[in-house]
Amino acid sequence: MASATEDPVLERYFKGHKAALTSLDFSSNGKQLATASWDTFLMLWNFKPHARAYRYVGHKDVVTSVQFSPHGNLLASASRDRTVRLWIPDKRGKFSEFKAHTAPVRSVDFSADGQFLATASEDKSIKVWNMYRQRFLYSLYRHTHWVRCAKFSPDGRLIVSCSEDKTIKIWDTTNKQCVNNFSDFTGFANFVDFNPSGTCIASAGSDQTVKVWDIRVNKLLQHYQVHSGGVNCISFHPSGNYLITASSDGTLKILDLLEGRLIYTLQGHTGPVFTVSFSKGGELFASGGADTQVLLWRTNFDELHCKGLNKRNLKRLHFDSPPHLLDIYPRTPHPHEEKVETVETTETSGRTLPDKGEEVCGYFLNPSLLSLECSPTTTKKKTEDMSDLPSESQRSIPLAVTDALEHIMEQLNVLTQTVSILEQRLTLTEDKLKDCLENQQKLFSAVQQKS
Repeated sequence: MASATEDPVLERYFKGHKAALTSLDFSSNGKQLATASWDTFLMLWNFKPHARAYRYVGHKDVVTSVQFSPHGNLLASASRDRTVRLWIPDKRGKFSEFKAHTAPVRSVDFSADGQFLATASEDKSIKVWNMYRQRFLYSLYRHTHWVRCAKFSPDGRLIVSCSEDKTIKIWDTTNKQCVNNFSDFTGFANFVDFNPSGTCIASAGSDQTVKVWDIRVNKLLQHYQVHSGGVNCISFHPSGNYLITASSDGTLKILDLLEGRLIYTLQGHTGPVFTVSFSKGGELFASGGADTQVLLWRTNFDELHCKGLNKRNLKRLHFDSPPHLLDIYPRTPHPHEEKVETVETTETSGRTLPDKGEEVCGYFLNPSLLSLECSPTTTKKKTEDMSDLPSESQRSIPLAVTDALEHIMEQLNVLTQTVSILEQRLTLTEDKLKDCLENQQKLFSAVQQKS
């Protein structure tokens, strides 16, 4: 066996959310972690000893996705309330809001230069936004069902998206066209992302599979079936050599992509794991799920020369194989009823919580693929922390101004929908005109030949 210092180790855990976690992301400097949850809050965790955590309140429904901008000066979040918000990640947590989608928003992703933001929604569209002017740029329509995730390539030239229509599409951001389509799924992909070099994409499947494609030759490179539940999230190590996966079977798995095999199974969560992410430097990774806990792990294994380690590992391709050689259980206990860390609330707003744990599961994956049922208590509505929320008079923005801005945003939302419809009609008109011109050319050629 490899020595203990070479294995991933659970370093810390955080408790503060009242319901299942949906998404998390590290800041570029690796000193902060942002998390999103079914409890409608965002939380910002600082890794310094005794540092306060900040709770950002404002979304009116489940927060589905969160991401830091590349420079760390903004935090983007998506929600089932159909909005996207941009927060300043500090004590005050000021935000601006976009209401361009007509259905719940499932993901947010910044381009590597921070100039653009891609959002994916259940209205079957992907939208791209300019961050400097904070305005809508264009929509991408080709999916025929809810879009679950959209990610920029490292160079920003492409966007990859996955949908419940059981396809993964690759889009060219220059001509706004779909340039590739992958559809060999029995289920649908819950999550998709580019590898750090931008040459491959990996998908997390509701059918319990993880797939890796080389987009230069449109070839399926690797196909893993190491989980016994739907795979909800994946994250590439910055080296591109490893992939970590989070599943409804309650485990995290680490895959060595060079060797094409599973090297670690991590046991730490109780119930489905919905999100996982490596830090920007790869020395840490974090995970979250239905147990409402955030687990922070130290990677360690990326410093190994892994060839010798892989020879000692079992090549485990099916979930009913014997226990993995390097199954890892946290060495330090992390009780699920531990005292909550100091949390500072930065804003207040109305919010709704799901009443049943089953709803959490159903929202993220096909319920028939769940191997572990969510406990109804994980998302039960609680009010014990309401006393530390600021009153209406302590809001940073007066209520009247907020209402007026919301009305303006609603009107802009209607305008955006109208523009989208006009875009589609214009495209149809252009196609018809093109057909007419082609037919006219054919008739002209035919007349010339007869004469």
